[in-house]
Amino acid sequence: MPFLGQDWRSPGWRWVKTEDGWKRCEPFSPALEDGSNQLNDISHTVILTGDEEEIYSTEDCEFAAKKRKKDHFRSNTDSQCFYREKWIYVHKESTRERHGYCTLGEAFNRLDFSSAIQDIRRFNYVVKLLQLIAKSQLTSLSGAAQKNYFNILDKIVRKVMEDQYNPRLIKDLLQDLSSTLCILIRGVGKSVLVGNINIWICRLETILLWQQQLKNLQMNKQVNNGLTLSDLPLHMLNNILYRFSDGWDIITLGQVTPTLYMLSEDRQLWKKLCQYHFAEKQFCRHLIPSEKGHIDWKLMYFALQKYYPIKEQYGDTLHFCRHCSILFWKDTGHPCTASDPNTCLMPVSPQHFIDLFKF
Repeated sequence: MPFLGQDWRSPGWRWVKTEDGWKRCEPFSPALEDGSNQLNDISHTVILTGDEEEIYSTEDCEFAAKKRKKDHFRSNTDSQCFYREKWIYVHKESTRERHGYCTLGEAFNRLDFSSAIQDIRRFNYVVKLLQLIAKSQLTSLSGAAQKNYFNILDKIVRKVMEDQYNPRLIKDLLQDLSSTLCILIRGVGKSVLVGNINIWICRLETILLWQQQLKNLQMNKQVNNGLTLSDLPLHMLNNILYRFSDGWDIITLGQVTPTLYMLSEDRQLWKKLCQYHFAEKQFCRHLIPSEKGHIDWKLMYFALQKYYPIKEQYGDTLHFCRHCSILFWKDTGHPCTASDPNTCLMPVSPQHFIDLFKF
């Protein structure tokens, strides 16, 4: 018969094994901490059940408090595990020191993407990562990671609805996610969806609702009596357009005023954009001449985009330390043991993030 006793290290706390030994984690949320305090206050009270009086000992009440705290954590749909470290060690095989291996779902839960979407430098990176997961890696996430995935997606949609920031990007994400879920739900007998099929149907209905809300989204017209974008000189407007790396952003900006439309149709602008994203061998195979006999670089860009991937630019990305095999956000840092940590850093694109966890 097994012995059911309290953890001799410290009852009621969660312990995590680290390189420096066992460390005690903080409570998951203030609500749980408050709830545990209230439960501890009644540890010596008398609990009546039916017609009989039963006086529970301190150990029984503490055990009930732990169970209620665990049930409260599981029932909270918006709760996320709290981790002191904002980095994760990427190991692909078991060793004497580390058993098991790091999964995509574990990394997704540990790297604090929920806070990263509030940073405008990381927003596009996180959305692109969620889009890649939706296309091919959704079923490889654990149940907790899938729950975290949809919680983050909900926060992204709310942010776009409130701030109206880059709705086109989130529309593409929802389109890919809805297509993937439709395929998985129809072939549920052959898929590896975690959870009840009705939960996934509700998630798909929520995604369709989000798509309708974004479709009806109206941009708020800002009233400003000061200088506007159209008041800038032509050479400054032209320099702004040359900083864009996405052709759709250039077209969208060109719809604002007739002057910006004229600048957005510049052949030299689209030629530079093609040269930035593609090699000469690539666009030599798909030459599209215009009516005047010149190369139509604008059509060339969108034609090449169908065949070849374009370069991606992000304000901030995850970084991987080649010396320590640790994945982290650069500003949070990590306990690097190298003599010169900066020489070990390698920026990680969203696709590279997915490839790190393919075994």
